[in-house]
Amino acid sequence: MLKKGSKLNSILTGSCPTCQEESMYLDKNPYNVTNVYKMHENCSHCGTKYKMEPSFFYGAMYVSYALGIAFGVAAFVITYFFIGEQSLITNFIIIIATLVVFMPVIMRLSRNIWINMFISYDKDWEKHKDEKKPTLR
Repeated sequence: MLKKGSKLNSILTGSCPTCQEESMYLDKNPYNVTNVYKMHENCSHCGTKYKMEPSFFYGAMYVSYALGIAFGVAAFVITYFFIGEQSLITNFIIIIATLVVFMPVIMRLSRNIWINMFISYDKDWEKHKDEKKPTLR
């Protein structure tokens, strides 16, 4: 469905940004909230280190904020224009419910987007596996 090697594939599947062979997360289900942030240290296929530095994923908070706004606006547009609900209180409740329901997905997507901003797909990752070169662009 999604072409291997594209950033969109890595972002939506949560796979390693370098080789896209395995999931970065210990539990693929984002709704298992106790494990939503638990990640492998390295990719078992290409050896990419996911946490390149301490507090690397703090930057994902900014991405999470933008995704939250996008989900909230989408919930409002669907409720107001397509369903025809005119009450602002009802729209507000639906926006809050949408953000709560999709919170684990937003958290995972924000991490996936953040790491894919810094690491690119390498189609020749097998050749470069043993080299000691940085994976950042």
